[in-house]
Amino acid sequence: MTLPTDPVANLAALIRCASVTPAEGGALSALEDMLKPLGFSVERPVFSEAGTPDIENLYARRSGNGPHLMFAGHTDVVPVGDESSWTHPPFAAEIAKGEMFGRGAIDMKGGIACFIAAVARHVDRTGGPKGSVSLLITGDEEGPAINGTTKLLEWAAAKGEKWDASIVGEPTNPETLGDMIKIGRRGSLSGSVIVNGRQGHAAYPQLADNPVRGLLSLVEGLLHPAFDKGTTDFQPTNLEVTSIDVGNPATNVIPAKATATFNIRFNDTWTAETIQTEIHNRLDRAAKRKKYRTGKKTPVDYELVWRDRPSHVFLTRDDRLIEALGGSVQAVTGRTPALSTSGGTSDARFIKDYCPVVEFGLVGKTMHMVDERVALADLETLTQIYQRFIEDWFERGLPDHAFVG
Repeated sequence: MTLPTDPVANLAALIRCASVTPAEGGALSALEDMLKPLGFSVERPVFSEAGTPDIENLYARRSGNGPHLMFAGHTDVVPVGDESSWTHPPFAAEIAKGEMFGRGAIDMKGGIACFIAAVARHVDRTGGPKGSVSLLITGDEEGPAINGTTKLLEWAAAKGEKWDASIVGEPTNPETLGDMIKIGRRGSLSGSVIVNGRQGHAAYPQLADNPVRGLLSLVEGLLHPAFDKGTTDFQPTNLEVTSIDVGNPATNVIPAKATATFNIRFNDTWTAETIQTEIHNRLDRAAKRKKYRTGKKTPVDYELVWRDRPSHVFLTRDDRLIEALGGSVQAVTGRTPALSTSGGTSDARFIKDYCPVVEFGLVGKTMHMVDERVALADLETLTQIYQRFIEDWFERGLPDHAFVG
């Protein structure tokens, strides 16, 4: 029986599946074919919710007597954009000059391919780890993230699954493999501020109430002063206004309404609830200012609408997990990886509610770009890191009372 020990072959099989979110595209079937020869049981639940596409997911487990390690990731990929701009077809997995081209090569079919190869090598060499290994793979990370990891975790937990640690294979390295391990993430929250005014002729402003003036006050109140100076583990909180719109095609009409949309990335100075309260307070104070509304006696009439669910800030403090992964990176690459909480959100924000979680994967320079590609040498290096990590993490063991999987 041939085991999937070659990450290059594994990745080629996955890239050739056009799994543009929300389509499964054959990627989960390819994974199932790789995992079953390794002794994994495989289940592929489909989750649904009104107004969102149905999503097929995969949960695979190789059971053993000992701690339980979960690898998490996603097989869905972003659209290819202008396919004619690609040097190599985006779903052909062609190799040129030591690199494999294809959508998902970096984000994040490459990480999955390497982890499976690492497990296969470990099984081939030792017969398997001293415990359980599972893969929790969604098809909804690049989409709404509603019918994917959150529901897959709930589904598995309801079946009695428990995990001692998790590694997410997202591309975490900015320049070179071994640069960075993500041990946490800032929280994320989005909202819209809607200012209600009175429509009128631009030549007769006294008869109208321009909502843009009020919105300027509110935006200034959101941006200044700085929310904090950062903490030991996190960079400063930052709020960015991402859109301002009045929906007004006419140049001589004062609009009736103006909207600003924003996103805030907050550190562990705040919780989602306290940062929402701070934003409300800032808007209330700014609404009373007269800087842009000379002569107006009433506060700015505004509404604040929160968009989607907040992502909560988290920091992993599991020394055993971090030291095993950091030591493996150093042993294979000679580099000491930075422990970082930078960047956006990932599915680790859901997993942290079930077990300690870190992120480590390939170099992210070409993810989501035309000609997304990965160096074959990096695939081999990442496989060696994962293999050493698996061996080290299970060898370290857990106290008997800590076995939960």
